[in-house]
Amino acid sequence: MADASTTALEIGVPARPQLLATLRAMLPDLWTLTKPEVNFLIVIATATGFYLGCPIDLHTFPAERLLNTLCGTLLVASGAGALNQYLERRFDARMRRTSRRPIASGRLRPATALWFGISLSGIGAAYLFVAVNALASALAVLTLMSYLFVYTPLKRRTPLCTLAGAFPGAMPPLIGWAAAAGSIGSGKAWILYALLFLWQFPHFMAIAWMYREDYAQAEYFILPAQHQNRFLVWQAVLPSFVLLLLSLAAVAANNGSIFQYSATVGLGSSLLYYAIRQVSLRTRIAARQLLKASIVYLPLEFLLLVLARS
Repeated sequence: MADASTTALEIGVPARPQLLATLRAMLPDLWTLTKPEVNFLIVIATATGFYLGCPIDLHTFPAERLLNTLCGTLLVASGAGALNQYLERRFDARMRRTSRRPIASGRLRPATALWFGISLSGIGAAYLFVAVNALASALAVLTLMSYLFVYTPLKRRTPLCTLAGAFPGAMPPLIGWAAAAGSIGSGKAWILYALLFLWQFPHFMAIAWMYREDYAQAEYFILPAQHQNRFLVWQAVLPSFVLLLLSLAAVAANNGSIFQYSATVGLGSSLLYYAIRQVSLRTRIAARQLLKASIVYLPLEFLLLVLARS
């Protein structure tokens, strides 16, 4: 009598060892689909919104609710990353920067990525609804839908896609605030939203300049064909300047100390300097330095706001 593995193979079902081996081989690609480097910043922004949104009169910090908020938000964000790569698989294959992504390279079937993304997003939204509250879940779903069906297609139609993408991209602090406070009516919540909204412009303009040939190859209109210098001023320098002013307002709203004010001026001025430098030089090196400055700026600025609340 044939054993179970042989029987399974005869009817076209992979044997258990083969199935486990296949799943293990897929795990790195599934992990890549979730865009973990983006999720790191999402965790920081969501946690900051949650902490600053917690009522001051709480006797104990709701650590369990924070953990639930981060888990649910991460699931939705990971699903969005997978679905974004599913939608853009043909364009990713044209770019050197993204051609090795799991779907674009052919290592992962599109249908697998599609169901993986749908499953993560659905589970994450349901988890937020049950374990946190309906508002946090609704904001996460709104972020997902606008990111996939507004920002993603606009990348092939207009350079203003960055503006459209900044709206859902700034949602994590609001999700965290809604999870902690049950509402987003506070002006402080919207200051956090505005900070992340403005930060995205110099960050993405640095990426757009570094990979402008790739984007052009894939027919993405991230940068205009003409007047690029003027566009960079409006999309990188001006938002960085307003971000500096707004970050000072955020510190003031949280009763910050002289240290927080000084550190905020230092961080904001540095980001503004690299944005101006990128506009002046328009080189890949200057763009990379602006990108690094933006990545350093965000977690440190949010840390300063948390310390100001403390």
